[in-house]
Amino acid sequence: MGQNQSAQGPGAPGEGKKDQEKKKKYEPPAPPPRVGKKQKKRDTAASLGAKLPTVYPTAKCKLRLLKLERIKDYLLMEEEFVQNQEQLKPQEERNEEDRSKVDDLRGTPLSVGTLEEIIDENHAIVSSSVGPEYYVCILSFVDKTQLEPGCSVLLHYKSMSVVGILSDETDPMVSVMKVEKAPLESYADVGGLEPQIQEIKEAVELPLTHPELYEDIGIKPPKGVILYGEPGTGKTLLAKAVANSTSATFLRVVGSELIQKYLGDGPKLVRELFRVADELAPSIVFIDEIDAIGTKRYDAHSGGEREIQRTMLELLNQLDGFDSMSDVKVIMATNRIESLDPALIRPGRIDRKIEFPLPDAKTKRRIFGIHTGRMTLSEDVNLEEFVMAKDELSGADIKAVCTEAGLLALRERRMRVTQADFRKAKEKVLYKKKEGVPEGLYM
Repeated sequence: MGQNQSAQGPGAPGEGKKDQEKKKKYEPPAPPPRVGKKQKKRDTAASLGAKLPTVYPTAKCKLRLLKLERIKDYLLMEEEFVQNQEQLKPQEERNEEDRSKVDDLRGTPLSVGTLEEIIDENHAIVSSSVGPEYYVCILSFVDKTQLEPGCSVLLHYKSMSVVGILSDETDPMVSVMKVEKAPLESYADVGGLEPQIQEIKEAVELPLTHPELYEDIGIKPPKGVILYGEPGTGKTLLAKAVANSTSATFLRVVGSELIQKYLGDGPKLVRELFRVADELAPSIVFIDEIDAIGTKRYDAHSGGEREIQRTMLELLNQLDGFDSMSDVKVIMATNRIESLDPALIRPGRIDRKIEFPLPDAKTKRRIFGIHTGRMTLSEDVNLEEFVMAKDELSGADIKAVCTEAGLLALRERRMRVTQADFRKAKEKVLYKKKEGVPEGLYM
């Protein structure tokens, strides 16, 4: 019994557990688990906190990455360009200063001269356009490999030093002589002159278009033709018709244009004219009023007359220099063939001479028909009265009569030209012609 009591004493383990349970404070029970959006968010946050998910790039991300890389490359290129520009800018400024110094050395204005002889690497003899020759220096910036005797050079206006080279030696006047647009006149606008048209076609057009015909028949085609006759008979008009009908290059020059001021410029212009014609072949050279330089030679007492004779001699030389089958033909026109030098119009240089007489009745009728074709005529107009008249009317006179008749009708505010207008116009034209007024006044 004593053993039982000692077993249930205060030092027993069962009593200690009970005392500890009594000493614990009261704790409220845990809330029941909630189901909904908040609980899901809480679970997701807890899972992310525990382990991050693996992220894979989508297609949009790749495209955006490529776009950003392209922008980066562009910005790098722009940065490199800016750096290069900053490095090249001082060099460009230096080049600009050098160019300004070269321009100062060259000076303005410049004169044109001809290189006569090269003495050494830095010195030469040049002749200016005025005439005298100079022993001058060749500046260092001139390309000496292109220098050769006879070439055109630029000279300093004070020291006459060679400062440049003219690469194109073609005289600017020759380029002006070239007819860019074909004239509007054709063979249909030429009244009559059928024999003259046939001859100029055989001498000028046919050798350019069908040279084999002359080879087959065994003859050499003419080098050139000369048109001569009374003023106003259609020489220049026929030359315009040739330029209109052919596809060859047409160079037109008046004889007075070949007379230049300075010594040697006239022959030089003739040489340039035929050189350009040879380069642009097939071509036709039309020299109007050839009597300005082609008069008979005589003992000249002035420098101007001797220069004109030198120009004609150069023209003779160029005509002899042509090959017989060359693609360059020459047409000359004059009113005074008796005053020309026989050496100019001899066979071998000018092989065919075409005369333009005053129009006969048939030709007059044709010319009147051409000039009155667009005019509004009254019913009483009878052109046969003027066609059969014995007056020496040229083609230019007939054109002047028709123009004057139209002006008389306009003066009276009439839209039709009457017979009386033509009569008054004819009297006026003949009166002015006899008085010596220039014939081109009513053209």
